[in-house]
Amino acid sequence: QVQLVESGGGLVQPGGSLRLSCAASGFTFSDYTMNWYRQTPGKERELVASITSNSLSRKYADAVKGRFTISRDNAKNTVTLQMNSLKPEDTAVYFCNTAVIEYHGWQTHWGQGTLVTVSS
Repeated sequence: QVQLVESGGGLVQPGGSLRLSCAASGFTFSDYTMNWYRQTPGKERELVASITSNSLSRKYADAVKGRFTISRDNAKNTVTLQMNSLKPEDTAVYFCNTAVIEYHGWQTHWGQGTLVTVSS
């Protein structure tokens, strides 16, 4: 079955950097767009960044443009989110996400999330 496992979260000071990773399994990783979302208490989950299967197209939320970079390694079935110049408002649980074609149609999958806390 599809599994997405995030890692790399933690506590960082404002202005610092973190690198999140998502290890994927159970599907043909190189065929699908991968996404990073984030969520804070009381708010809806928001799309942070996405990358197409061949890495030719990458999109970012306005709030993170110029600071975050999404990348993927199709040989290792991993997608990463490099986060620089972190701000307190980047504090959230970050989720890896994809939608995969399965027997019953498109199915959305989420990782368990990794907490990023930006604080001095």
